[in-house]
Amino acid sequence: MPMIYETIISSLDASNQPHIAPFGTRERDGLILIAPFRPSSSLDNLLHHRCAVMNLTDDVRIFAGALTGRRDWPVRRADKINGVVLESALAHRELELVEIREDETRPELYFKVVHEAQHRPFRGFNRAQAAVIELAVLVSRLHMLPVEKIDAEIAYLQIAVEKTAGEHELQAWQWLIECVDNHKSAIRMENLA
Repeated sequence: MPMIYETIISSLDASNQPHIAPFGTRERDGLILIAPFRPSSSLDNLLHHRCAVMNLTDDVRIFAGALTGRRDWPVRRADKINGVVLESALAHRELELVEIREDETRPELYFKVVHEAQHRPFRGFNRAQAAVIELAVLVSRLHMLPVEKIDAEIAYLQIAVEKTAGEHELQAWQWLIECVDNHKSAIRMENLA
């Protein structure tokens, strides 16, 4: 099974406004695979413009922010495509859509890399950054998981955050925990109804 890379995909909507979303991407046969679930703003954008930017960043606030309604991050124009690059990107790849494998739930979109650039060195993730990314993945699946599983995962990830988090990691963690708490409150209200 191909390795999944946690990235930030920036795309443009029909009115050319930036849209930033975390995606687990894969590489297959020299192409980048992005497979958004339907319905998805990212999917609409990718099909409309047929291009995107894959941003590699160590600022985990962007992963957490995209899932909690905080999508306004500084960007600049891409070099070769109609798109935007995150200012905080350590590196980026500009992508053009070359193949679509249709699926009712999760179509597979294959992109070729038309340009890539390194901006700053990647020094590695600390454990808190990795924990925030894992929590972001968990938050993206809250509707599919039992509360007990969510609580158990958070308890384990919290250890790394308490030991190694800096200011950005703590902020991102708090945004995601608020999202989980809101989800659990909504479940409790449904159970009372």
